[in-house]
Amino acid sequence: MNRIQRGSTMENLRGVTFQIRVTDFEKGVQWYGILFNRKPYFIPHEDFAEWELIPDTWVQVAKGSPSVGNGPIRMGVTDIKEERKRLMDKLGIEIEEVNTRESAHVAWLTFEDPDGNLVGLFEDLAKSEKGA
Repeated sequence: MNRIQRGSTMENLRGVTFQIRVTDFEKGVQWYGILFNRKPYFIPHEDFAEWELIPDTWVQVAKGSPSVGNGPIRMGVTDIKEERKRLMDKLGIEIEEVNTRESAHVAWLTFEDPDGNLVGLFEDLAKSEKGA
């Protein structure tokens, strides 16, 4: 299998932010707080919250007009089936079954937040098999 070489072609790249717009800020912060399993790292100003998911990788939730159909923003997890179950229980939503593709050694799923923004999870099955 050919693997893509990792590393940045942008010499000064130090981090990434993703902004998700929601119509109801308080409801959005609550929903994403459950998704990320923690409160925002900080709320720098009204109607704007940020979570640092991994070092220098931020998700921002802001009040505004959602970009329905864009995305999804997908987050890597170590156990996609367990995380799917947790989210369905805590958020009270249905989430599609886990998809896999043997040739890609990856599992993934996609679902929507209350505003229709696409969100997803993925699991690197090659890493999972090594850890087992």
